Amino acid sequence: MIPSYKKIASVFLCAFFAPSFVFASSLSLEYSAWLPYWKKASSTADILPHLSSFAEVSPFSYSVKSDGTLVDTLKIKAEPWLSFFALARTKKVKILPSILWTDSEAMHKVLRTYTLRVSHEKAIMKEVVENNFDGIDIDYEGKKAETRKYFSYFLQEISTQLHKKGKILACTIEPRTPLDSRFKKIPTDIAYANDYIEINAYCDRVRIMAYDQMSVDLLLNSGKGTSSMYYAPVADAEWVKKVIKLATNVIRPSKVVIGVPTYGYEFRVTADGKWYNYERLRSLNYTDAIALAKKVGAIPLRNSAGELSFVYYSPNDMATTTSTSTPPTKPIRLVWWSDASAIADKIILAQTLGVRGIAIFKVDGGEDPSLWERLGRFFNGI
Repeated sequence: MIPSYKKIASVFLCAFFAPSFVFASSLSLEYSAWLPYWKKASSTADILPHLSSFAEVSPFSYSVKSDGTLVDTLKIKAEPWLSFFALARTKKVKILPSILWTDSEAMHKVLRTYTLRVSHEKAIMKEVVENNFDGIDIDYEGKKAETRKYFSYFLQEISTQLHKKGKILACTIEPRTPLDSRFKKIPTDIAYANDYIEINAYCDRVRIMAYDQMSVDLLLNSGKGTSSMYYAPVADAEWVKKVIKLATNVIRPSKVVIGVPTYGYEFRVTADGKWYNYERLRSLNYTDAIALAKKVGAIPLRNSAGELSFVYYSPNDMATTTSTSTPPTKPIRLVWWSDASAIADKIILAQTLGVRGIAIFKVDGGEDPSLWERLGRFFNGI
C-alpha cells in the first residue's frame, strides 16, 4: 500500500528538525567544479565571487565524434570563457576542461585502433597547448569491459604527453559499488571497464562520480526502502562511503576526488507488493524542485539519505495495478534532490576518508543558493 503524504511527512520530521552538524575545518581539501556549456553565462557568473576558493574548474564539455575527432561544444575561444579564464589564472585556479564521450562502440573502435587513438590524443594535446589549459579531464562513460586495456593504453599515452608539457590528467570515472551490496548472489563473471590499477598509475586526479545511486545498493534499499518510506537517492552518504573506500583500496587517496551532485530527479512511483517501482521522469535542479513543491503545496523534508524530497499526486497519472487481485492505485510522484546540507555531509566524509577533495557537479545557477554560505564556512575553517 502506498502511504499518504502526511504519513511520509511524519517519518521525515525527526531528521528534518535534528540539530545541524558541527562544521570542521576542511582547508586541506581541494574544491573543484564542473561548469556546463549550456549554461555557461550563469555558471561563470555564479562561481566568480567564490573563485579564489577553488583549486580547479572544469568547463563541461567537449564532445567526440565517432572517429575520435573533438567537437568544441563549449565554444571555448568565445566569451564568457575568455574573461573567465583570465580571471581564474590571476587567482591561480587551474583550468581542466572536460571531454565527455558516451558512445561505447565508437570508443572501443578508436581506442583499440592505434592510428585512430594517436589522432585522438593529438587532438586533445592541440586543445590543451593552444588554449594554455592546465590539463584535461577525461570523462569517457559507458565503456565496454573489452575496451578496458585499450583505455589503459590511452591513459598511459596521453598522460605521458601531458606530463611532458607539465599538464594534469584528470580522469572522471563511474562509481563502483561493492559486490556484496550490489547483488544478492554475486555473479562469477564480473568484468569492469575501468582498471583501477592503471588509473592509479596514470591519472593525477581520479574524480569518482559518486551520484545517480538510485537502486544500485540492494543492502541500503532493503534497509531504507520500506512500506512506509521511499528510497531513491541521488547520493546517500552511506553509499558514497562504500564507493570511495572500495576505490581507495587501489587508488591513492591523494588522487581521489569525490564528485557530489547539486541536482535531483522526479519519479513516478508505483507499488508492486511490498516493493516500489521508480520510473525516472526527468532531472531537475534545486530551484526547479523548490518551485514545484510550492506549486503543488508540498513541504520538502530531509529524508533517510540526508537529501531532500517530497511527494505529490499528478493529475496526468492514471490509476494502475500490477496484480489482478488488487484494485488500481494512483501512482505517486516523488521528487528527490541534493542540497547544500547533503553536499556538506559529503565534505565531512571526504575529510574523514582523507581524500584529495570534492568536485561539484554542477554549478549552473540552479543549485541551492545556500551552498555558497555553507562552502564559505568550510573554506574559512569554521
